This record gives sequence, C-alpha cells and structure tokens, in this order.
Amino acid sequence: MRYVIGPDGSPLTIADLPPKDTKRWVIRRKAEVVAAVRGGLLSMEEACDRYTLTVDEFLSWQRSIDKHGLPGLRATRIQDYRG
Repeated sequence: MRYVIGPDGSPLTIADLPPKDTKRWVIRRKAEVVAAVRGGLLSMEEACDRYTLTVDEFLSWQRSIDKHGLPGLRATRIQDYRG
C-alpha cells in the first residue's frame, strides 16, 4: 500500500484523504491534500478534479503552508498573512 507522511507525521493513504464531497475545508484536510500531492499519491490535476478545486486554490494552500506552516491555512487568518 502506498502512503506519504501526513501533516501530523502519521502515514497517509488515499483511503485516509478527505471525502470527495468535502465542503468544509479545515486546516487538517487542506494539509492532507497538499501532502498527498507532494508525496505523489495524487497528481495536482487529480486532487483538483477530486475536490472540485481550481489550480489557483490548490497552489494557494501550498504557498500558505510553505510561508506560514499549517496556521497559514486558517481561512479566517488570511488577512493577517497578506501584505
């Protein structure tokens, strides 16, 4: 079984990813999708198709993690990190 290391340090498989119909994107779910793409479980295109995301939306999650870590994914905190 293929897996990557998830945002919390535990193994993450395709089965562990958020459901395809996810509507509420909490920090952990966004981070899991980014980790899955970075680790090669899903391509960016597959992730965007699976979760109905735009490429820009996915890339913004990735940039937020790179710049601010997991707290950068908190939607209500976005204004604190822009500038």
